[in-house]
Amino acid sequence: MKAVVFSEFGDIEGLSIAEVEPPEPGPGEVRIAVSAAGLNFADLLMVKGRYQDRREPPFTPGLEIAGRIETVGAGVSGLGSGDRVMALVDGGGFAEFAVARAVDVIRLPDTIDDVTAAGFAIAYGTAHGALAWRASIRPGEKLLVHGAAGGVGLTAVEVGRRLGAHVTATARGGEKLAIARKHGADDVIDSGSPDLVARLKAAHDGAGFDVIYDPVGGDVFDASLRAVAWEGRIVVIGFASGTVPQVPANILLVKNAAVAGFYWGSYRHRDPDRLRDSLATLLDWHGEGALRPLVSQDFPLDRAVDALDVIRSRRARGKVVLTIER
Repeated sequence: MKAVVFSEFGDIEGLSIAEVEPPEPGPGEVRIAVSAAGLNFADLLMVKGRYQDRREPPFTPGLEIAGRIETVGAGVSGLGSGDRVMALVDGGGFAEFAVARAVDVIRLPDTIDDVTAAGFAIAYGTAHGALAWRASIRPGEKLLVHGAAGGVGLTAVEVGRRLGAHVTATARGGEKLAIARKHGADDVIDSGSPDLVARLKAAHDGAGFDVIYDPVGGDVFDASLRAVAWEGRIVVIGFASGTVPQVPANILLVKNAAVAGFYWGSYRHRDPDRLRDSLATLLDWHGEGALRPLVSQDFPLDRAVDALDVIRSRRARGKVVLTIER
């Protein structure tokens, strides 16, 4: 089969398309004929050897896929050959075939297509888990979403709105802000504004934000500390800016505020039932029309480097997906 492979840690230009043997499913696993694979910022970290779950090269990146089950391993029940599914994998998604644990496989309803499904689980799952589990957001609370036109930011706008929050979105430039507004943001603020801190502090008559969702880090996180409300919660999703912020505990003390980290992928092994219930809820919301996933670009498998460069250069609007034709 064809697969995207990196032979040593480095940059995405070191990726190549190789002919490799298809993986064989073991007990409790299935092999999926991949039709689409979602791209994530984590794939860039994986190639650089900086991802939380480090994999040694040679290795194929790709953490979420959609397609049809081809082969079922021993001990698997409830899934069969030909089932159309989405799945989470530890890697190996950028290939014509991939193996997934049966517990990480979700049968797809007819209301969602494969390309959309390939980029659905991680972005929406992260938004839902961060807001519902870690922040315990309540209807009517004031939510600030940073990086609101990217994959995990735009989904947080939609999920926050579905959970009853008043959503303020930040992004850089009018085009990105328009996307956030279209997907449900009540208010928008340009994160490139020189007076960003002042504008955030002035929001809601100076009362601040109850929950702040931050996949950016750096200066944006520092601005969030100034704008978090009394007893507010900042949820750290990632560091797309490249800068890991340091938290001054005195500000947390004065505001009775909290900063919580959220790594959605850890739930696959620590609490898979909770994760599956979340995805089932999200697919129901999608079927109701409450969620409108944006896949801004799709690329064929042999253009994986070009696709990843869209993520690296922060040009992504919503999700970017690889497609595989047979």
